Parts: sequence; structure tokens; C-alpha cells
Amino acid sequence: MEVSEKISSSKKIEVIQVFKKALELAERITKCSREIDILEKAVSGGYVEPGASGSITRGKIEILPTGRNFYAVDPRALPTKASWIVGVESAKKLLNYYKSKMGKYPESIGFILWSIDAYKADGEQLAQILYLLGVEPIWSESGYIKELRVIPLEELNRPRIDVTVRISGIVRDTLPNYIYLIDEAIEKIVNLNEPPEMNYVKKHYLEYVEKLIKIGYGKSDAKRRAMFRIFAEAPGTYGAGINYAIEASAWRNDEDLTKTWLQWSGYAYSRRSFGENASEVLILNLEKIDVVSRNHSTDEHDIFGCCCYFAYHGGFYNAVKTVSGRKDVLIVQVDTRDLSNIDINEIKFEIERIVRAKLLNPTWIEEMKKHGYRGASEFSRKILHLYGWSATTKQVSDWVFNEIARTYILNNEMKRWFLENNIYALEEITRRLIEAAERGLWKPSKELLQKIKEIYSEVEGFLEESISEGEYQGGAITIITPDKDNHWKENIKHIEDSLRKIRQVSK
Repeated sequence: MEVSEKISSSKKIEVIQVFKKALELAERITKCSREIDILEKAVSGGYVEPGASGSITRGKIEILPTGRNFYAVDPRALPTKASWIVGVESAKKLLNYYKSKMGKYPESIGFILWSIDAYKADGEQLAQILYLLGVEPIWSESGYIKELRVIPLEELNRPRIDVTVRISGIVRDTLPNYIYLIDEAIEKIVNLNEPPEMNYVKKHYLEYVEKLIKIGYGKSDAKRRAMFRIFAEAPGTYGAGINYAIEASAWRNDEDLTKTWLQWSGYAYSRRSFGENASEVLILNLEKIDVVSRNHSTDEHDIFGCCCYFAYHGGFYNAVKTVSGRKDVLIVQVDTRDLSNIDINEIKFEIERIVRAKLLNPTWIEEMKKHGYRGASEFSRKILHLYGWSATTKQVSDWVFNEIARTYILNNEMKRWFLENNIYALEEITRRLIEAAERGLWKPSKELLQKIKEIYSEVEGFLEESISEGEYQGGAITIITPDKDNHWKENIKHIEDSLRKIRQVSK
């Protein structure tokens, strides 16, 4: 009787706590109506109360009410204890996924790490990376990371997985602790007295030292460089470059895209180096990578929402395949949108998920059409990014391009809508599909391709009639290459030299 009474009492307390939380949330939501008043106060030079920022979809109710002068995060507290749990779980699922496909552990994983991991997910992917290396944070009483603890192999119960992390320029500039923690972890792991078959970080480090010495580096410099695992664009610059090459049709093959990605990504960041040119070390890292991954924490955005998705993630995958010469490299997305159901998705699955949810979804299409010119631009932009994923990963199926063509080009009602609202968007979509076919990224039937080309000629005719000569760039697709541009050819030379050197010592 006493036991049942205690259980009953405990349930009552839980119910009361839930109701209190619900009332608190309702009050916070109600206060959001003050946004206009706060805006007027702000533009009048008044005081605006500060408040935390973050993602409400991940349960961060402390960001409410809106209408405050929000601040982001304290990087010293990342990853948080809660995000560490998510990071460990997602790391385990990523390893299990790879093992189920390949029958072994991956020796090295390539990561795209963006600042959204800090500002919306409290460092979940950072936690994932640290756990794969086999270290864990020790938090102070105030919640800050005070040190990293090496997890013993008998506790880890698996090999230590090597990582290569391509950070964004925003991570570089606003989250230095990400660089410090990963670099510190690498140094700790490299110096452990463990067998190489259980410590892939050390195994690769020793190989890199040997190869760097062979291509001309001194022993001490080779040892220092062989620890580089964090790469980004040069200080003061942003992006991965691939998007510019693809949008300008400035590439012939995967090797050209790889050189562009390496040129933009070949700068190392650590506790002692800030943007040191290290393209040879990056190439050495690429040779070892088995899977390229990025976390996806919210559907507030998707992989067609920005050119950076295919430029960073797809470009990374293309570079690994080209440099390593392997066909068994995987590209995945770690799905943490639902923390109760963390999943690993192949990028092909994710591409088709977004295609069905948006680009081929009649409801989404009709809602976009309500925005006229801007809605047409959104169609064009997302289809361009779909093309970018195809160029970098070759994982856009023919049926996807077939349905895009039928929905946006061959549909007479849709064509009329484009002509009335934004003929430039129709020209872009049609031209990209023709380019995809000419490059072998899509294999449409002869009849389908001929129809698309006829519509493209029709669109060009409209444009030539309405735009004065010299203001419209259309017509045949012209592929620009480094040999046609001396400035480009000179800039890419050091990447070609780096590739040649590493390939010689990797034979």
C-alpha cells in the first residue's frame, strides 16, 4: 500500500510539473505579441531586453518571448551535456550504418561542420566528432568545458576513428573553441601508446609524416603538419568555390571540381596555425576518408535551399572520390530533426525526399506561384542546386530530371505562367536540364530532349525580341576551363603541384 501511494504521489508531482511547464510556455507565446511595440522602442533608441536565441523546434523555450535583443551562445559551454548525449548516439548510429554497409569500421570520416551546429543544436556534431575520436568533455560547475578526457579503448570498445573536418568561414571566425577542442583531441590521440589497428588517427598520422618527408618537408615540420585535421578557406574569405564553377559552367570533369574545392579548402586551422596553406595534408586526408557526412537538425532549411550545401558537402565527396580513386566512398546526412529517432540517410534519399516534398509537390508549387517573379526565382534556384548535387555526387536519378522537365517545362500552363512572371527563370531551368543531358548527368529520351531544346529556342526568341543586344547572355552552353584563363591557370597551379606530389608518394 505504501509503495502504491508513493508511486501515485510521484505521478501527481510529474503531472503538476508538466502543467507548470505548459502554463509557462503559453505565457511566453502570448508575450510574443509585443514584437511591434518592442520594434518601435528599438528604433526610438530605447532599451531592448536581451534574450537567448536558438531553435524552438528543438525545445528551447527559453528563446521565447520573441522581440528581444537576442544573443547566440557562449562557445565555452559547447557541447552542452544534453548535446553530448545526442552526439554520442548519432556517432554510434553512423558507425553502425557504415558497418552494416561495409562490414567494418570506417578508418576516417569527413565532416562538413557549420555554425548552425552551435547556434541551433548546442554542439551536437562537435560532440559526435569528439566521441568518434574517443575523447569526452569534462564540464566545470558553471557548465564550461575545462578539459578533454581520453576514453580508454576498453571503455570505448572500438577503434578510434580519424576525422577530417571542413569548417565554414563562420565557424572559423566565431567558434574558435571548435578548432581548439578538435585539435587538442587529435594531439592527445596521436600521442597515445596504442596499436595502429585500434587508433586510426595515429595510424594515419605516422603515414602522413613519412609521405610529407618524402615530398620535401623537414621531420619536425612534417610531424606538425601531419596533425592537421581542420580545414577551411583562407582567412577573410568564405565559401567552397564549387558553386561558382558549376553555375558558370566552368568545369569539364570531376578533376576540375576537385581542384576548385582543394583551392578553396586547403588552409589548415589549429591552436597554433590560422589559415596555413596545407593542400598536401588535405589531399593526404582525403585519401583515407570512407564516408562524408553532415548533420541536419531542422527542416527550417533543406539541401536545395542554398548553393553551399552541394558546394561544401557534394564538393567534399567528389574530392574524396577523385583523390582516392575509390568507388566505395559513402555520402550521408545524419538526421537529428527528431531526437527520439536519430537516423542516417544516404544523400540520394535526402535529394529525393526534398524533390517529392517541394519541387514535385503540387501544393508547394501553387504556393510559390502566388509570389510571382520571386516564386519563379525560387523554382529556378532549387533546380539549379539539384543540378549542383548531380554534378558533385552523380546521385540524382533520371526519373527526377524527367519529372522536373514535365512539371516545369513541358507543362503548357506552367510555361505560360513563367512567360508572364519570370521568363529568365524558365530560361535558366531549361538551359540547366540541357546542360545536365550534354554532360551525361541525365539520360533523357531523344524525344524528351528534343522537346526541351525546342522550348529553349522559343524562350530565346522571346528574350531576343524583348531585350536589346548585349544585355542578355544565352545561347549555347560554353564550358570555361583553366587553360582558357591565365589568371585561373596560375591560381590553380599549386593545387596541381600538390596533387602530383602526393600521387607520386602514394603509389
